[in-house]
Amino acid sequence: MGASDDPRTFLQRVHGEVTTRDRMQIFRHKPVTIWLTGLSGAGKSTIAFELEQRLVSLGHACYVLDGDNIRHGLACDLGFDKKDRRENIRRVAHVAQLMNDAGLIVITALISPMREDRAMAREIVGPGNFIETYLSASVDACAGRDPKGLYAKARAGEIASFTGVSAPYEAPADPELRIDTATQTPAESVAKLFTYLHDNCLADPR
Repeated sequence: MGASDDPRTFLQRVHGEVTTRDRMQIFRHKPVTIWLTGLSGAGKSTIAFELEQRLVSLGHACYVLDGDNIRHGLACDLGFDKKDRRENIRRVAHVAQLMNDAGLIVITALISPMREDRAMAREIVGPGNFIETYLSASVDACAGRDPKGLYAKARAGEIASFTGVSAPYEAPADPELRIDTATQTPAESVAKLFTYLHDNCLADPR
């Protein structure tokens, strides 16, 4: 099939008349993606859903894209090798971008261990809408929580390519936010995130 025979060559982006500013006026916030990254057990899901609850209680349209939930549907065909992890992040980033375009605040909760993959996600979402948030906690601290029993299984050799044990995690070099979840409670972590959003994203546009 030649390039001219490929139906994709005829695709064009189309745009409606509703602007980002229109949606900001309705929702009273700047649509952004808070990209939570960190080891398993660092608190990503807990913090994501608590922050979502706080934002929604104040009338802000918000949604969590949780890594485990994504694996049940959007990425149910993917494994956990480097290629599939990157594809998982690509898909989530595109969904987040679409939801931002619709005016929502999006919170993603994914390990997303590789810097180059998070950089790709930033480009897809849009650098001005991407808030990389590193939930910092050591492997030992996360293993001490081990809410899913995964570290014990990984160390016993029952789980291959487990981030922090048998696969690497590349910590962000310059995230918008860094939260030490080994020493801060989920409530304190959510408060820090909310303060950042309040100062940068939640002002009612005029």
